[in-house]
Amino acid sequence: MAITDVGEYAHLDDADIEQLARELDSIRAEVESSRGERDARYIRGVIRAQRVLEAAGRLTILGSKSRWFWAAGAGMLGVAKIIENMELGHNVMHGQWDWMNDPEIHSTTWEWDMACPGAHWKHSHNFLHHKYTNVVGMDLDVGYGVLRVTRDEQWEAKRSAQFLNNLFLGLTFEWGIALHDIELAEAIAGNKPWPQTRKQLRELGVKAARQLGKDFVLYPAVSKAVGGSFGRTLSANLTANIVRNIWTYVVIFCGHFPDGAEKFTTESIVDETPGEWYLRQMLGSANISGGRAMDFMTGNLSYQIEHHMFPDLPSNRLAEISVKVRAICEKYDIPYTEGPLLRQYYLSQRTIAKLSLPDRWLRATADDAPETASELRFAAIRERLVVAQENAQDRFVLAQENAHDRLVHAQEAAQDRLAHAREAAHAAQLEVERVGLRTAIAEAARHKVEEKRARSEAKRAGRRRRRSSGVA
Repeated sequence: MAITDVGEYAHLDDADIEQLARELDSIRAEVESSRGERDARYIRGVIRAQRVLEAAGRLTILGSKSRWFWAAGAGMLGVAKIIENMELGHNVMHGQWDWMNDPEIHSTTWEWDMACPGAHWKHSHNFLHHKYTNVVGMDLDVGYGVLRVTRDEQWEAKRSAQFLNNLFLGLTFEWGIALHDIELAEAIAGNKPWPQTRKQLRELGVKAARQLGKDFVLYPAVSKAVGGSFGRTLSANLTANIVRNIWTYVVIFCGHFPDGAEKFTTESIVDETPGEWYLRQMLGSANISGGRAMDFMTGNLSYQIEHHMFPDLPSNRLAEISVKVRAICEKYDIPYTEGPLLRQYYLSQRTIAKLSLPDRWLRATADDAPETASELRFAAIRERLVVAQENAQDRFVLAQENAHDRLVHAQEAAQDRLAHAREAAHAAQLEVERVGLRTAIAEAARHKVEEKRARSEAKRAGRRRRRSSGVA
């Protein structure tokens, strides 16, 4: 299951969550109070650079006579479309620059270079996605209606074709976004009023016709009129659109579907407080590491966590905001999901491939899988911890018993060695006593021999005196 209680999942009580909200609100207030000329120069500079790059790309395509000029023109145009889509269209329509009161750079007037009408996107993205981020059944961006990215969605046989659906979505991402808010399947099922659906289809038709006419009729016709190639210009424009589609798709998927970007049930948003909303954005998003170039080319959506918490703050300020948000995550022990682009993309694609299979073929549980987790995962962890503690206790008791047995054996062996040592000492003492007795007897015999020798010597001396004195 997805997360039902964000506080329990993050191990935070109500007081912690309220304090978290106050700290994040203070970050917002600080940035809002410091917005100024530096930020205005940034967005105006991006607009000028994007327009110059687009013009250069189109002129290069227009006069291309070789494949190298064609590739250079298509490449410049593709990059220009990426910048317009991500750093300009996405962020301007979020209202990030409304504080400037510039009618050209305002969420109510900006229309981006995409098939999807701005009004449709602002409803499906700004409202549904950012308010109900990763809430299964409410956020249309959870799988975009064609992909199964969480085990909360029941597996169906059609999910076996997820690989092909995923590939098609990446190549045509612009059109997937264009159809996103219309929810044609809901209208067909009778869950959405047809008058509203028909109105949206008309608006999409007008916008799509303008986009298709511009890239695939007008510019190719101009190219042919000035001596260029209609087909070469058309193919370059098509390539630039595909490049933009694939890059946008990769960035979006890296920010929403790698491991660690959690999903939520509708129960999780019942009576949701501002702090719980902040917490859900932090848990449901993932960042991309890579430096300034990566930040710019993703429209600063490399800071997806910060963007989801502060979607209407200027994108050029998200890098400095991320330092403070990371510190708050460390303070409250909240996961801060981040990784290189290739790693995040691999993880998102692994999820799509894995969930194309029936659940019975998957190893992890629905509450403790890399792509889907809930607060119930901790119950399983606690069960495993209890089992581990019991096993550890058993091993400890066994170790104590073995140590006691080894101690008893050691004591018995020591006592045996002590007894042997005592016996050896006693034998040595007896030997010492025997050696001493023999020495004493020998000494006494020596004294007797010396005494006898001395008497004999005295007798001889007496006889010598008597002879010398004339006594017979």
